[in-house]
This record gives sequence, structure tokens and C-alpha cells, in this order.
Amino acid sequence: MKKNLMVMMAVSLSGCAEMQQVLNQLPQTQGIGGVDIAGGLKEALNNGISKQVTKLTAVDGFYRNEAVKILLPEELRKVDAGLRRIGLSSLADEGLKVLNRAAEDAVKEATPIFVDAIRNMTFMDAKSILMGNESSATNYLQNSTSTALYGKFNPVIKNSFTKVGADKVWTNIITKYNSIPLVNKVNPDLTDYVTNQALNGVFKMVAVEEKNIRTNLSARTSVLLQKVFAMQDKR
Repeated sequence: MKKNLMVMMAVSLSGCAEMQQVLNQLPQTQGIGGVDIAGGLKEALNNGISKQVTKLTAVDGFYRNEAVKILLPEELRKVDAGLRRIGLSSLADEGLKVLNRAAEDAVKEATPIFVDAIRNMTFMDAKSILMGNESSATNYLQNSTSTALYGKFNPVIKNSFTKVGADKVWTNIITKYNSIPLVNKVNPDLTDYVTNQALNGVFKMVAVEEKNIRTNLSARTSVLLQKVFAMQDKR
């Protein structure tokens, strides 16, 4: 029988009401030594919601977080420099900001994909991940969800570009830059770029919380979490 529960105690990952509802429907399975694996999973999930990935969905969740802030791709750095040379620094600044706004708007779409990853995880997956290195759970989720997340994020990023005004800002930026005499014209695929950068940001934040729970005893804020991660400590 699949035990989709153990792994997320190591992950303390993103979630929302939909994810919590799915977890509430899972049986309260007793794991090794009678530890309530399902209860530990729910607690770790709530920690992840409040501490890490949810932060990315807030205004400036990407833009003011240097660990995940989306910077311009190499192709557009010359655009940025060109605009600043002709006195359009404010437009260049706005262009960078709206890329991050689009990512912030899209990240909330990740949760259903992670729900599917939990459902498909086997007991052997969970056991090896719990006993793995400090980013084993993050790596598992990245490998098993990246394709689905890209497919989900990409159209959301497109919509977010319109929602936050990024499409108009960047049409204006590219038009102005391409009108500068003697420059090589550019036509970047910003949707693809921001999609990939948003995914990178999500998994960076997942890894932060996973490492914290694995290595910091004070992050195990209940008796249940202490018991669960004592299994890892003894490996």
C-alpha cells in the first residue's frame, strides 16, 4: 500500500486549502515505532505554508528576496543598459519589477501539482528520501513535478503578464530599444524565461525549509516532528 505521508515531513512544502483537504482525507497511518506519520505530515505542511513558499505569492515575494529575485536574461542586459544610457532608467526598473510580479502571481498555481506528487509517491520513495541528504525531498519533487509545473505555470505567466501590465511595459521597452540606431534588434521569449525562473524560485524555497527541519532541532516545533526526524538523525 502506498504511504504518501512520510516524505513531506522532510519537505515542509507549499500548500493551501486544496492540499490540506486532500491530506485530511488520508488515513491516520501509524509508522515506525507507532509515530503518527499522517499527523506529522500535516504539521510539516502547515509549517511550509506559513514559512516559505507562500511568501513568494505576496507582493515583492520574488522582487525583494535576493535568493529568488528574477534578474534579466543575458540578452536583455544590453537592453537595460541601452535604456539607461538614453535616460530611461525608470522604464528599465519597471521592466524588471513586472517580471517578478508575474512570477509572484503564478506561484499559487503550484499546489495541485504537489498534491499529485504526494499521491504518486511510494513507501520506498518516502523511506529513501527521509533517509537521504538535506535536499533529497526537494530533488524528488523537482524531478517528479517540473514538467507538469512548467505546463501549468507557462499559461499562467502569460496571463500574469497581462494582469500586472508586463506585456505593455515590455512591448514599450523592446520597441524603444530596437529603435536606437545601430543596436542589434531583440525579441526575447520572456514567458519561457520567467516560467523557468519562477520554478527555480519555488524549489529554492522548498530546499530552505527542508534543510532547516533536517538540521535544526529547534525547527522541530512539536513532539511529533521530533520523533519523526529522530528516525533520520539515527541513520
